[in-house]
Amino acid sequence: MRLLFAGTPTVALPSLDAILASEHEVVAVLTRPDAPAGRGRRTAPSPVRVRAEEAGLPVLTPRTLRDAEVQAQITELGVDCAPVVAYGGLVPPALLDVPRHGWVNLHFSLLPAWRGAAPVQHAVLHGDEVTGATTFRLEEGLDTGPVFGTLTETVRPLDTAGSLLDRLAHAGAGLLVATLDALAAGELVAVPQSTDDVSLAPRLSTEDGRVRWEHPALAVDRRIRACTPAPGAWTTTPDGARLKLGPVRLRPEVTHLGPGVVEASKTGVLVGTGSHAVELAEVAPAGKRAMPAADWARGVRLGADGRLG
Repeated sequence: MRLLFAGTPTVALPSLDAILASEHEVVAVLTRPDAPAGRGRRTAPSPVRVRAEEAGLPVLTPRTLRDAEVQAQITELGVDCAPVVAYGGLVPPALLDVPRHGWVNLHFSLLPAWRGAAPVQHAVLHGDEVTGATTFRLEEGLDTGPVFGTLTETVRPLDTAGSLLDRLAHAGAGLLVATLDALAAGELVAVPQSTDDVSLAPRLSTEDGRVRWEHPALAVDRRIRACTPAPGAWTTTPDGARLKLGPVRLRPEVTHLGPGVVEASKTGVLVGTGSHAVELAEVAPAGKRAMPAADWARGVRLGADGRLG
């Protein structure tokens, strides 16, 4: 099939690579415009644009797909299907039926669970034991279209949103190619989503990353892992400075510390929660790089009660 691939961040690259290695023809790539990135916030092309240009593919970077000229340009490509992986923009109704087989989206959850922008983060945050990926046909509703295929993935105890998303991106690439193959062969019919067990996964904000030490340790652990690497989990020191937190280790045998109270020793840095303590691994003070928590604790004054948050 002739394809228009739509995607923007690094998580879309395994799918683009898999499609380029398949029997299908990518005639163009659609990605978001260049945007500020990195510590210096310099304008840079999306990872998908970089990979597409390396492969010698035409790249479209419109600010909106509602522009009539952009819609005409996409229509003139004459594609059979438009696979989508984390494109980051809305496909307007006028374009949904332009490809013969529509726009086929790879979504990183088992729909109808976790419809929205941050399905993997919410799966970790809410303690899901199993998640997965789904290919479905885009329609006007938010991730409501009929399903072509699914795969499942176990959420491991130490998974961050980043590590889980990486596994799903690679496994999902195979699912997406298999979906395209079956569509091309006329062997696949989309099945409407169930209306039961629908859950929403809005993008997590910086405030969502704030750790509340009065919550049970398991909830603290899940929030930190769900916000790693983005938007980042954090707390504050007694002087109000922000401290970014990496994943922690549960210490159920330590119950004498109150919520947020820090106990530092040569063997580690413990923080109390609403249930039992957790052990900090890496932290990053404001404006500084990540460092072992023990190194941070030796160089900071926490005050008499040594309390975070």
